[in-house]
Amino acid sequence: MSAVQTFSIIISLGLFVLVIDFIRRGLLKEKYSVLWIVSSLIILALSIWQGVLDRIAVMLGVSYAPSLLFLVALIFVLLILLHFSVAISVLTDRTKRLAQDIAILRQEKEAAGDEEKK
Repeated sequence: MSAVQTFSIIISLGLFVLVIDFIRRGLLKEKYSVLWIVSSLIILALSIWQGVLDRIAVMLGVSYAPSLLFLVALIFVLLILLHFSVAISVLTDRTKRLAQDIAILRQEKEAAGDEEKK
């Protein structure tokens, strides 16, 4: 077993355990953890079964198979970042809409209060 393979196995297992611990402590919601769990398990599988990684690397024309492993990890991280960017955009729009609704309600409340004083 090479040092890169050992390092990849340790990192992917560590990520898997960390995600499970975050879920257990309530720091990470299950719906967001799926991407992390899937990515850590795929990296772990490719780390353990180096033959599969070598075959995929040859098919894709990658000369150093472990670099493909880190490319797969990078792609998963980019997908997760894209997912969170979309989630943040949706939440930003919702927050803006809620702030506008609150401002309208306050204005209506103040207008109703002014009419009662007259």
